[in-house]
This record gives sequence, C-alpha cells and structure tokens, in this order.
Amino acid sequence: MHYSVRPILLFSLISLLGITARAEDKKLPIETTSNELVEISAKAIVDPAEIKEALGSDFGGDLVLVRVTVRPLSEKPVLIDVDDFLLVSSKDGQRSEPYRPGQLAGDDVLVVTRRETKQKTGFGVGLGGIMGGGGSGAGPTETSTKSEKTNPDKTDPTLTVLKDKMLPEKEITETVSGFLYFQVVGKIKPKFLELHYKSQVGKLALRFRP
Repeated sequence: MHYSVRPILLFSLISLLGITARAEDKKLPIETTSNELVEISAKAIVDPAEIKEALGSDFGGDLVLVRVTVRPLSEKPVLIDVDDFLLVSSKDGQRSEPYRPGQLAGDDVLVVTRRETKQKTGFGVGLGGIMGGGGSGAGPTETSTKSEKTNPDKTDPTLTVLKDKMLPEKEITETVSGFLYFQVVGKIKPKFLELHYKSQVGKLALRFRP
C-alpha cells in the first residue's frame, strides 16, 4: 500500500509558517508604543562619537544614550519619573536603570568594578550600577558599585549639560522630550536593545530600529 507524504509535509509547512507569523506578531513595536493614556517614542544612540557630539563627552564608553519623547493622550496628567524606565539587552540579558546626571559628572560619581572568575582577575572602571550580563566565553561576572567623591571645588560643565538635556521629571499635560543615560557593557547594536516603561499609566515596551 502506497501513502503520499506530500499532504503531511504541506500541513507541517503551513503549521510552521503559522508559528513563525505568531512569533513575529509578538515582537515589540519599533521606536514608538502607546496605550490609551500615553505614547512613548525613543531613539537609541550607541556610537561614542554621536554621544560626544550630543553631550560633550562619551564618558569613556559603555554609555547608551536614549532620546525619549512622552506624549499624554488624554486629559489625565502623566507623571514622569526616570526610574520608571529600564533598558534591556536581548543579546546578553543586561538590564540597566537610568543614571542621574550626578552619577556621570560632578562630585558624586558611581564606579563599577567587574571581575570575571574563570580568567585572570581583571578590573574595569565603568560609569554606574549594572545588573546581569557577562563576557562571551568567560565565567560568572561579579560586579560591585561604589560612590566616589571627586574635587567638590571643581565645577564640571558636563554636569550642567546632562541636567539640561535629561528627560524632565515632572507632571506633564503636553509632549516633552529629553535624554536618558544608561550603561550597557561592551559593544551593542540598537536592534538588540529594548526600552521598558512601567508607571501608574501602564506598562509599555519598544525596541529600536536595526
């Protein structure tokens, strides 16, 4: 007795395409997302030269600059708190909360020490606290954060720039824009980054254009 396998193969192909389509549908929106109360738009800047052009410094690398626009969509005011944002790397699982300007410049700077346990001990100085993530081919990475004081009598002009350009923290009824400052260790492309927003007006997330 002879049986044809073509219908089975065709059914399997259709099922596979359906699964792929559903997976595509679940991808986060690119650079803009919204609910009935608020719209969030964002663009990630990872090139040190572009960051230096925008802020006057690239801060030694490992900084991702995200320009965020928040637009209320109802008469209800939206309270902006930068701690409501989280940057996630889908490449290696790093999760970073925004820095305050004083953590990047001025007299109160956060310093990160990273140590990989399966290689010769090495130390790298970063910009601030980072959660998760490790180097490729390396063992577990231990990260410690401490605050160090620089010369309090020396004024850092970069601090003023960071404050002026940061996304304002306030209650808004109209569209506002500004930068958020994140640390992501190692080279990263925008297509691997996701911006998550969680506040009283809901939970939203987006990814960035490749």
